[in-house]
Amino acid sequence: MKIPILMYHQIDAPPPRGTMLRGLIVAPSSFNWQMKMLRLMGYTGLSMRDLEPYLRGEKKGKVVGITFDDGYQNNLTYALPILKANGFTGTCYGVSRMIGGTNSWDSGKVAEKPLMTQQDWRSWHAAGMDVGSHTQDHAKLTELTQDDARKQITQSKLELEQMLGAEVRHFCYPYGWFQPEHEKMVREAGYISATSTRRGRVQAGDNPYALKRIMVARATNPLQFLMKLATSYEDRRS
Repeated sequence: MKIPILMYHQIDAPPPRGTMLRGLIVAPSSFNWQMKMLRLMGYTGLSMRDLEPYLRGEKKGKVVGITFDDGYQNNLTYALPILKANGFTGTCYGVSRMIGGTNSWDSGKVAEKPLMTQQDWRSWHAAGMDVGSHTQDHAKLTELTQDDARKQITQSKLELEQMLGAEVRHFCYPYGWFQPEHEKMVREAGYISATSTRRGRVQAGDNPYALKRIMVARATNPLQFLMKLATSYEDRRS
């Protein structure tokens, strides 16, 4: 059975038309109908942690993974209450050395927005949500030396775990950029999975360190959302 893993970034009021990367910002009202639609269709929205037995083939069911990249404060403000209202969980991938900062890696391309503080991350985790790693600095792994890439992958896990007092089991490649050697580093660091930006749904038995996802954009309408979830629409674009 195919499992869609949804990829979000910011849940916030979209910026004016013409703003770069505007498509990555999904309005809270849109996120609300999307989660409600999932529930009405009989899906259970799960964090990567809660999705683990389905990815291993130990459990079967109508499930969808819910992930957020970068760790924006607006995920806590807007996404968390909606997830909880629908009985869902989600994974937010944090950039360990940018906690309490902004998405400065996007400087000049998109407005900088606040990232979650340490207390925000603890609140997210305490609410039953999952925390994953997105490297220390939102690093372009393919442009780093092997040693530097390994440090970004390994140290971010340790730094996030120290902050939370809980295990961090899941990783996400910044920009979706990775090579087979990075998959090996992620596995050796002790992560259970790694998600990419490659398009498509996943199924039990897929390589857990190169998982495909489905991007939900600002302009995704209900019909597109349904097609992304329940048909081979995204699989054909991988």
